[in-house]
Amino acid sequence: MKIAFEKYHGTGNDFILVDVRNHAVSIQPKQIAKLCNRHFGIGADGLILLDKAEGYDFMMRYFNSDGNESSMCGNGGRCITAFARRLGVIDKNARFLAPDGEHHALILSEEGSNYYVSLAMRDVVLAEWQDDTIFLDTGSPHFVKISKGLDQVNVDQEGRKLRNDPQFGAEGTNVNFIEEKEGLLHIRTFERGVEEETLSCGTGVTAAALGWALKNKKKDRIEVNARGGRLSVKFLQNKDSFTDIRLEGPAIFVFAGETDI
Repeated sequence: MKIAFEKYHGTGNDFILVDVRNHAVSIQPKQIAKLCNRHFGIGADGLILLDKAEGYDFMMRYFNSDGNESSMCGNGGRCITAFARRLGVIDKNARFLAPDGEHHALILSEEGSNYYVSLAMRDVVLAEWQDDTIFLDTGSPHFVKISKGLDQVNVDQEGRKLRNDPQFGAEGTNVNFIEEKEGLLHIRTFERGVEEETLSCGTGVTAAALGWALKNKKKDRIEVNARGGRLSVKFLQNKDSFTDIRLEGPAIFVFAGETDI
């Protein structure tokens, strides 16, 4: 069976996107893992299906590169918005269902294959820092750790240890290492399901920004520099939660093709 796809990336976090609104596509985990394999497939951190959803513009289903369906992906949410725009499903505004519920997105600018997208994230319950670490759920679980000398951290080794720590249960967690340098928050992420460091993680950037805002009493907006580029996180802080959270950054169309599954 042949399927058409498009590939996108959000600050280096790359995805295979497939429109399944008008035909049923059953892709098995092994097939997804092969498609995402960078040596034997298309190559990506994950695969995203755009499907119909009654009362919404579309539904987003996200699969990690290991082939398993996963929780919310912030960079993927911006990329599927750009994909929907290219398909003619939306104009500038999108209202869609994702693994963690309803989301709204707005395309702030568009130039050729480059889109700049603002994605509304779900509200996040406030947590407390434990020395230099904090855990937040931003649609996906994220453990955030302040790490001096961020460039020298062995993210794959240290991240894998923490990702599988029993305190995070059977499914584990994503792990983010952060450091402020010259007034800008920098981040490196070990992403579960990919099982290695990725160039960017949208829900991880959101968790890091909110955690940093809590620790340093920052308000309204945090700029975060991932290895693949810069993202902005806007928010309001209330007594017990962050609300009106928006993750803003690029969503780039890379290429389109057809593959046999």
